[in-house]
Amino acid sequence: MEYINIWTILTTISIISLLLFWGKRNAVSGSFTGGIIVGLIISLVIMFRGNGFDWVVVGKAAIIGAIAGIVVELLGRAGDRLKK
Repeated sequence: MEYINIWTILTTISIISLLLFWGKRNAVSGSFTGGIIVGLIISLVIMFRGNGFDWVVVGKAAIIGAIAGIVVELLGRAGDRLKK
């Protein structure tokens, strides 16, 4: 049996959420993009310290950004329902 870690689960959740919210401006795609930018900056700092560029950091930052976008979208929808 193949070992499934938390990053596999989070990657699956973020890919599904990106597909569900595709084509619209929303918190998921914005946070995903922000995560990529932050991950690139962190990887560049790591690279200039002499450890090489790490694409895993970029991927993990993008996943964390997408998960944060899901939370923001759900909180926004819950707030809209509470207003009604």
